[in-house]
Amino acid sequence: MTGPCFISFFLLLNLLPFFQTLEASHCSIKGLPLVRNIADLPQDNYGRGGLSHITVAGSLLHGLKEVEVWLQTFAPGSRTPIHRHSCEEVFVVLKGSGTLYLASSSNKYPGKPEEHFIFSNNTFHIPVNDVHQVWNTNEHEDLQMLVIISRPPIKVFIYEDWLMPHTAAKLKFPYYWDEQCFQVPQKDEL
Repeated sequence: MTGPCFISFFLLLNLLPFFQTLEASHCSIKGLPLVRNIADLPQDNYGRGGLSHITVAGSLLHGLKEVEVWLQTFAPGSRTPIHRHSCEEVFVVLKGSGTLYLASSSNKYPGKPEEHFIFSNNTFHIPVNDVHQVWNTNEHEDLQMLVIISRPPIKVFIYEDWLMPHTAAKLKFPYYWDEQCFQVPQKDEL
């Protein structure tokens, strides 16, 4: 039996370990060049229409310990969920405009958020655990931002609305872009 189907099957069996290695190496920093072109980095919307997310430099993908850098693009009308996290976050608006909604975590629930209009060349930061949402309220242009977080990988608490109690917010960890590479730390117990 040496027909084309057998040969194709044989090749597939021999190449399977190679493809598995490629998949595993996606999360390895071995062989990763120091200088990378952003256009060559993986991007995805992670099931959120209107979002383009690229981890430019990350803890799980690149071995960083203290910070993580993302390039995020939001189509008109798209937005982040209402959320908070126990890390600092800095935004640099590269293009477009939108609205930042920000509420303190000092009450039992976020309440009515402050509204801040953001534009190209603006920068802003989100204090640890403050509830926020970024929304591309511009109907004609994408909103693109460079985002820097501390203490990666990020643990996100998601709210259904601004009146949801902090204790009811749903934890999402690992977050969507960390799911593929996240490994539960090994216990050093017997």
